[in-house]
Amino acid sequence: MTRRMLIIDDETLVLESCRKVFEAEAYDVVCTTSPKEGLRLASDTQFDVILCDWKMPGFDGMDVVEELDRRTPESAMVMISGYPAVERATEAMKRGAMDYVSKPFTPEEIIDVVNRAQKRKISEEKKAIGSFERIMKSWQFPVPTLEDKAPKTIAETVASTVGVGKATSPWFTVFVLGILAGSYIGFGGLLSTTVTFDLAAKAGIGLTKFLAGSAFSLGLILVVIAGAELFTGNNLMVSSVLSKEITFSTMTKRWALVYAANFIGSILLALIFYYSGLWKTGDSALGVAAIGVAAKKVSLDFSEALVRGIGCNWLVCLAVWMALAARQTIGKIFAIFFPIMGFVAIGFEHCVANMYFIPTGIFLKNWAGIGSASMAGLDALTWANFVWKNLLPVTIGNIIGGAVFVGMSYWGAYLRPSPAQKSRT
Repeated sequence: MTRRMLIIDDETLVLESCRKVFEAEAYDVVCTTSPKEGLRLASDTQFDVILCDWKMPGFDGMDVVEELDRRTPESAMVMISGYPAVERATEAMKRGAMDYVSKPFTPEEIIDVVNRAQKRKISEEKKAIGSFERIMKSWQFPVPTLEDKAPKTIAETVASTVGVGKATSPWFTVFVLGILAGSYIGFGGLLSTTVTFDLAAKAGIGLTKFLAGSAFSLGLILVVIAGAELFTGNNLMVSSVLSKEITFSTMTKRWALVYAANFIGSILLALIFYYSGLWKTGDSALGVAAIGVAAKKVSLDFSEALVRGIGCNWLVCLAVWMALAARQTIGKIFAIFFPIMGFVAIGFEHCVANMYFIPTGIFLKNWAGIGSASMAGLDALTWANFVWKNLLPVTIGNIIGGAVFVGMSYWGAYLRPSPAQKSRT
């Protein structure tokens, strides 16, 4: 007998991915992006399993799950969410869901969750449904599984879900999210300079670097938690290319789009800082410090900038990687904080951060005229040196650090086909 499944989700990528997975598992799958349509379908047809997204335009998935449970109590329901939390999972269980899965997920994860939900539904149906049992059921719902993901699972998620999603998202959406990411990283850079511009003389260089890194972590936290497209994090898309989920050409085009958008967002934040007049803080000491940061960056040798770029994005992509492992927001924040704090404190170079730092110094030097002639490297603070002496080598280094040391390394460790698999293909 063919099993029937209904999927309600406003993301067509999720719908199509789940359809392929469960049609391969011999399900008759019906998909809809409309909660209203989903409720109608559930009323007219009996489904063995219903997958329902939590957050859809104009609807709270919790209410949809509760109404589905009322209309079709025989179906095993699973709630999907990109915003996992124990409290929300618990509430979903109370309203009728049998289990809960967070985005992004691998085919193996969603199949396992659906199978578990059906077993729980069968077990529940075997119990007496007297009034006392119904009351007790609300206190004895199964505890959702929200363990952090293992490294192999992260590798599978990055290659089959995250990279593919980035490659297939509408270009305008990616462009807007790229602008936001550039601005978010700029916020981290601005905060970092603001809290440390006069600190070294009082607290020493080491502690100042630690605090600068701690403040700068705001940037990637905003990118990951709020949602944005960052070029350096997108270097992990190489896993999807190696797994043949997307083409190299598709990846490089998305990289170019996001890189350009990040630059626009960074320049936007640099202009906001300049025109806000905040650089005048401490009798313009903050502005002078910003110029000093920019001047040091354009004074690096090409090889120094490249190697510092490698170290930087090795840590940045590890921060993104570990954030994917965490299923709760607080876990993602901690996963991001330490690698980002580390790369800044060490002194590595990030191309998108430098899209904010160096133009800010150039604006202040040329427009505000607050730079001192005695400042080292001030003459070298030009747009040409920004591009050729910093942005180019740092970008190359960032690609090596993220794509090779993280994306390719974990693909090789966990996803590379074995000789036996290769011989079968």
